[in-house]
Amino acid sequence: MRKISESTIHRLSLYYRTLVSLQRERYITVSSRELAKRDKLTPAQVRKDLSFFGSFGTRGLGYPVNELKDKIASILGLNRTWNVALVGVGNVGSALVSYKEFPRQGFVIKKIFDNDQRKIGKNHKGILVSDVRNLAKELKEDRIEIVVLAVPASAAQSVVDEVVSAGVHTILNFAPTNLKVPDNVVLRTVNMAMELEHLSFALSNRGKIKEL
Repeated sequence: MRKISESTIHRLSLYYRTLVSLQRERYITVSSRELAKRDKLTPAQVRKDLSFFGSFGTRGLGYPVNELKDKIASILGLNRTWNVALVGVGNVGSALVSYKEFPRQGFVIKKIFDNDQRKIGKNHKGILVSDVRNLAKELKEDRIEIVVLAVPASAAQSVVDEVVSAGVHTILNFAPTNLKVPDNVVLRTVNMAMELEHLSFALSNRGKIKEL
């Protein structure tokens, strides 16, 4: 399979969510035109994205909604369960633990870590908080596949180094800092301040840009 761009993967996530909505609306089939309209894209873009992964649908009849949703779920790895650990039980971390969409998508938070002695050993929304000093050991023991970082920027790199040393190669980072990881580690950083700056730019330049 050809190398897939991040923008294509992003659009697959959009298609998946649209197909879930179409299922709820009891659609049996959907055209590339309808998918494109709902996701503010072009039909050609939809067909091109899907063509990377095989042949879907029937010309003139569209795509079977259930079948396409399941196929995209498989491509995105949503047809299985992933063991997730969260490091940092502050405001952001606590909100992530409460996010009900994660387990529905197969992302199960199995472990929570923190360095606050007042939190360690206590139950946080059904999950026992472990001491971050035991991070590498417990990540290995529980076969954690994805680690989510919700720690201060000053602590993020040292935590990442421990995560990598434990053999976890997939990290989602909410700390507002640039992190260094080996080439074989997939790191995604969510910088909420930058997202808000994007929106403030859009508000300040209405009419000068086509889309957010």
